[in-house]
Amino acid sequence: MRMLISFAALFLSISLLQFSSGAVGPLDALTGLSFGFSTAEVGFLGSAHFLGFFIGCWWAPRLMGSVGHSRAFAIFAATGAIGLAAHVIVTSAAWWALFRIGSGICIAGCYTVIEAWLQAKVTNETRGRAMGTYRVVDMGTSLIAQFMIGALANLETYVAYNLLTILCCASLLPLALTKQTQPTTPTQTKLRPLMAWRASPLAVAGVLVAALSSASFRMVGPIYGQEVGLAASQIGYFLAAFVAGGALAQYPMGWLADKFDRRWVLIWLSVAAVASCAITVFTTQSGTWGIMLSAGLFGLTTFPIYSVAAAHAHDFATSDQRVELSAALMFFYAVGAIAAPYTSSRLIAAFGPSALFIMISVAHLILVVFGLTRMRVRDVPEDKTRYVYAPRTTFLIGRLLSRSRERK
Repeated sequence: MRMLISFAALFLSISLLQFSSGAVGPLDALTGLSFGFSTAEVGFLGSAHFLGFFIGCWWAPRLMGSVGHSRAFAIFAATGAIGLAAHVIVTSAAWWALFRIGSGICIAGCYTVIEAWLQAKVTNETRGRAMGTYRVVDMGTSLIAQFMIGALANLETYVAYNLLTILCCASLLPLALTKQTQPTTPTQTKLRPLMAWRASPLAVAGVLVAALSSASFRMVGPIYGQEVGLAASQIGYFLAAFVAGGALAQYPMGWLADKFDRRWVLIWLSVAAVASCAITVFTTQSGTWGIMLSAGLFGLTTFPIYSVAAAHAHDFATSDQRVELSAALMFFYAVGAIAAPYTSSRLIAAFGPSALFIMISVAHLILVVFGLTRMRVRDVPEDKTRYVYAPRTTFLIGRLLSRSRERK
């Protein structure tokens, strides 16, 4: 309990930030469509967010070294708040894309500060409880943010964006008021993308496919939802079903990944993902409940792929390589996430809503073939690392997870 109280300010700040940032993507999609944005323009907004996310991950450690944790958090939160508030000033997809870069920088930068702060304060005795709470906060607030979308979509545009701006600004207060001593600036994590490829080409492929699946669904899912007949008030539940399915999958997939060859777990997850895509496409005429359940099934089969792929890569790494390997995997995830929303939105515009899941199915089929090919190239170590649910937050997440990945 004492540990939770000491980290309360950090967790409260990140919760308020997640409420704000987790709802802005779907709200942008729904509002943009009502303003006459094309499907491709809405997809471009999602790609702009992940471009900002990549910039924030790279910039945040450097800014912390210059101004410290608290001031860096304030700078990033202010950047996000400015981007949110500016939505009501101009109605232009190009300008909104610029604002979404700001929101991406905000979420990556603020998460980097929080994770660096946690890393400096946790001990070996409190690390497990701190990370467990952090995961619950991250996943729980993300889920609640999706439920907020329906209510926000029914408000006037300026009211909806002002509420999100207020939440983003409110995230500054807990860190500003905390009496905790600001930690020393952590050493910057070196970004070496080729390290991940050398460790496991299959893990890199899995991370790219995970980015394609998640970023496409979360950023372009509102377009799909409207195309198949969901009301704006139901889009949030549709996206929440995806997040809930992913949350439910973590424990059973972790058990399977620790018990069996992780390459087979990845392959069968991709096979299941292809099946869930097919079910999602064929249940569009089965009513609202059918669409919601298919979204949950899609999250169940696709959400764990990143963590399984990361665990497989860490099986080939030494203890002193884990932080940089985690950053390298996050780099590939960011690259895939930047490309996915715009690509999927263009396909929907050209071929209809089912093109989203056809694209994702093709990616998973490629992962299946690549996985089977890699199994013929080399064996996996008998002494595996522990499976760890890895949040897709920042390049620094590897510091928090490194001790959790000790070999069994």
